[in-house]
Amino acid sequence: MLLMAVSPSGLIASDEPTKPDPNDPALTARGKVVYAEQCASCHGANLEGQPNWRKRLPNGRLPAPPHDATGHTWHHSDRQLFDMVKNGTASMMPGYETDMPAYKEILSDADIWAVLSFIESTWAPDVRERQERINR
Repeated sequence: MLLMAVSPSGLIASDEPTKPDPNDPALTARGKVVYAEQCASCHGANLEGQPNWRKRLPNGRLPAPPHDATGHTWHHSDRQLFDMVKNGTASMMPGYETDMPAYKEILSDADIWAVLSFIESTWAPDVRERQERINR
């Protein structure tokens, strides 16, 4: 029988994250690197998103939204954000067309949690608190 201990920080025995931790410097640093490599080309180097992100493109899809406090990322729970990155936004909203790919074949779960940790680490305390209430 294999037992795995989960610590209050959400890390399992392997020290791989199972949720975001925006207060963990090593995790946010890892997330910053992964974000720069995989996300910044669409969501912006400074999490600013694409211009006019609320206005549909000629193909009917929306541009990539910002992940800073001006966007709506913090309106979603950590689990929803993880699932959107791993499985693609369209998997969460059937019929929704998007340019957001699924990253399940590109990023590990740990890298996704690290990216979310980085993003959340940039939010002001009041925004982080509002998003934490959504998690509850």
